[in-house]
Amino acid sequence: MRKLTSRRDFLSKIGLTAGISAVIPALSIASPEKNTSTAALTVQQLIELILKTIPGAPFSETVDTIKAGDGNQEVKGIVTTMFATTDVITKAASLGANFIIAHEPTFYNHRDDTDWLAGDPVFQAKKSLLDKHKIAVWRFHDYWHTHRPDGVRYGVVRKLGWEKYLNQDNPRMLAIPSMKLSDIITHVKKSLAVRQVRYIGDPNQACTSVGLLPGASGGRSHIQLLGKEKPHVLIVGELSEWETAEYVRDARSLNMPLSLIVLGHAESEDPGMEWLVEWLQPKVPGIKVTHVPSPYPFKEA
Repeated sequence: MRKLTSRRDFLSKIGLTAGISAVIPALSIASPEKNTSTAALTVQQLIELILKTIPGAPFSETVDTIKAGDGNQEVKGIVTTMFATTDVITKAASLGANFIIAHEPTFYNHRDDTDWLAGDPVFQAKKSLLDKHKIAVWRFHDYWHTHRPDGVRYGVVRKLGWEKYLNQDNPRMLAIPSMKLSDIITHVKKSLAVRQVRYIGDPNQACTSVGLLPGASGGRSHIQLLGKEKPHVLIVGELSEWETAEYVRDARSLNMPLSLIVLGHAESEDPGMEWLVEWLQPKVPGIKVTHVPSPYPFKEA
């Protein structure tokens, strides 16, 4: 059993241990035991089916709990997504799905605490929408990152077409053929369908080593990887601008060949929830599994 203290602590811990316990995806990708029974699965039974593949599961403390709905209800259809937004909920209902597996919180905070939202009109409307369609929501965050390979990172690497460049001993690192930073940015945007990225670095810099940390693992995790592995470019989802960005700025002023690409949180992890469909569907043949993206909410001014 393990204890989760915070989102950042959890992600930092799995980042530091990934190189020890992970195996290259092409060699071994754990998947749920195939459901050969024709009997219906409840939400809780399906969760337990998934957890059989996760090292150390179930955890003594985790944010991966049912956020809405009844764990005893029969699963009619499954939707995977980053965020169980009101649009995703409506789409799930139109698909006949009553179980949403979301990677991130549903109610606007890491642990999905709702006491502070009592009486809030947005919270009440969202909860009413879930209740109306009898949809259960389960968060699949800690467990999916603990899966070997990390389900999110592997989904990103797979969509980038970089599986063969993975470092078997440290899946956070990739050794790629020499590419200019500008070409990496172009490839990432096209492969992941990202509208825009932010970067620090020289577009003409030649890069052969890439550090990949999707999501928001935190400045300490980013900087420890940079200091230890010394990649030419670090690709992250989200950061605190006063942490990782400032480290990279100083490194560049010291003539170190280091660049940074910031994708955005959802853009950097959504491929992992998309891959979940392929991973899970063969194991629940009687239940349709569909990925519904929760698109980037910001507009450019």
